[in-house]
Amino acid sequence: MSDYLRTHLNGGTYFFTVVTYMRYPIFEEEISINLLKKCFQNVMKIHPFNLDAIVILPDHLHTIWTLPDSESDYSTRWNLIKGSFSRSYGGSNSRKITESMQKKGEKGIWQRRFWEHLIRNQEDFNRHCDYIHYNPVKHGLVNSPSEWEFSSFKKFVEKGIYNKDWGKVIKGYLVEMDLE
Repeated sequence: MSDYLRTHLNGGTYFFTVVTYMRYPIFEEEISINLLKKCFQNVMKIHPFNLDAIVILPDHLHTIWTLPDSESDYSTRWNLIKGSFSRSYGGSNSRKITESMQKKGEKGIWQRRFWEHLIRNQEDFNRHCDYIHYNPVKHGLVNSPSEWEFSSFKKFVEKGIYNKDWGKVIKGYLVEMDLE
C-alpha cells in the first residue's frame, strides 16, 4: 500500500472530497442524507470542528472544516463519520465486494480514502466554497445552487456572502459568479 503524505496543521482549515464506493448514489435518498448529518453531529460532539461549507451529492460530498487550534487530526474524524454511517446504513448493498474488503470488514459504501487540501488563505477558501456550492450545477442536477437542498449555500446567502442568483444557469449562460 502506498504511503500518502497529508498536511496536518493545528487549527487548519481543510477542503475534503469523499466518494461512495464505485460512485453508488447512496445519497439519492433523503434518509441516507439525514443519517450522514446525524453521524457528523455525533462525531462533532466528541471531536469538535467547524463545518464551514458542505454539499452532499448522490455519490460524493465536499466539505470545508476548521479544526480546533490545538488539533490537526481530521483522519480520525472521517474514520468515525464513515464508520458510523456504514454501521447504521440499511440501504441495499448490491455492489461487488472484493475479498480484500471482506477481510477488512468493509461494506462497500465508501471509497477507502478521501481527498484533502489545506486551505491557504481567504482567496483559497472562497474558491473552494464556490466549487462546493456550484457542484450540483456542474453535475447537471439543478440550474442554480439555490435549488440544491443539501448544501450550505442558503446559509451563505443569509450571511450576505452570495446573492441568491449566484451561479444560476439560464439556457447555458451563467447569470452571476462573483462573490459579493
